[in-house]
Amino acid sequence: MFYETRDNRHGLAHDPFKAIVAPRPIGWIGTKGRDGSFNLSPYSFFNAVSDHPKIVMFSSSGRKDTLRNAEETGAFTTNFVSADLLLQMNASSVAVPYGTDEFEIAGVTRLSGRLVEAPYVGEACVVLECRVTEIHTLKTIEGEPSDSHAVFGQVVGIHIDERVIREGRFDAGLARPVTRMGYMDYAEIQPVFELLRPKAPVRDQE
Repeated sequence: MFYETRDNRHGLAHDPFKAIVAPRPIGWIGTKGRDGSFNLSPYSFFNAVSDHPKIVMFSSSGRKDTLRNAEETGAFTTNFVSADLLLQMNASSVAVPYGTDEFEIAGVTRLSGRLVEAPYVGEACVVLECRVTEIHTLKTIEGEPSDSHAVFGQVVGIHIDERVIREGRFDAGLARPVTRMGYMDYAEIQPVFELLRPKAPVRDQE
């Protein structure tokens, strides 16, 4: 089959796009508003986009509370969603009025960032403290602004639970990350395996 995304006439029961671009890591974003309120929300349009400097990005479909807080305070945290925090993450996705504390709804511990004015999940095995570097309203190929807003943040501090460190490395097998698939589907990444890059062939010197 083939369909043009312009009219989205795919003929399927549900739009397949997000199911195709999967699995995606979940950005469980913690923020603080200018008014002192706290927010915790999961974003599936999330990823690391640079190592030098260390930058992560999440995209908000619509002007949601997380975007507002990131704009106001210039900071956010990303909290690792492990299998044991799946239900708490899902609980925090509920639509509630601005100023409602999703940390309380999810039943997780809210701690203050060491380097940024943003809260993080105390039970998360990994937390990235981030300062906003830029926010972009995404555009169409016609140059028209969309209602999707990409927030980029430089990672200025990283918390790692020593229980997920083995032989000097962060061990994803121990951390058990949960990823977002399409529709209402999620997946735990198992098993974890190592794949080394091939070495370039050595040419004989003439």
